[in-house]
Amino acid sequence: MLRGPAPRRSIPFGIASFRIAGYALWPFGRTTVERRDAGAGSVIGNVIWVIFAGWWLALGHIITGIALCVTIIGIPFGIANFKMVPLSLLPLGREIVPTDQPFATR
Repeated sequence: MLRGPAPRRSIPFGIASFRIAGYALWPFGRTTVERRDAGAGSVIGNVIWVIFAGWWLALGHIITGIALCVTIIGIPFGIANFKMVPLSLLPLGREIVPTDQPFATR
């Protein structure tokens, strides 16, 4: 029996991956904030994420950010890579908002 589309919380790791990809595509003018409705499931998911994917994604962003900051032209992109570190380390329970509204969701 078909009941319609699955709820948004059915594939949290896939959604987190697409959230990181969208933020990596254009990080300028946006920031991340913690969601109020994130519960214990996001904490458990973040622990699993850090063990299997988060640590090497964060390390890659740190190394790439340092390499980009070597040149003057690369500094804005290096800063954008450093902004990606917290999201790639712990993506569950976070939301991407425009920088003019970072406290609007709290």
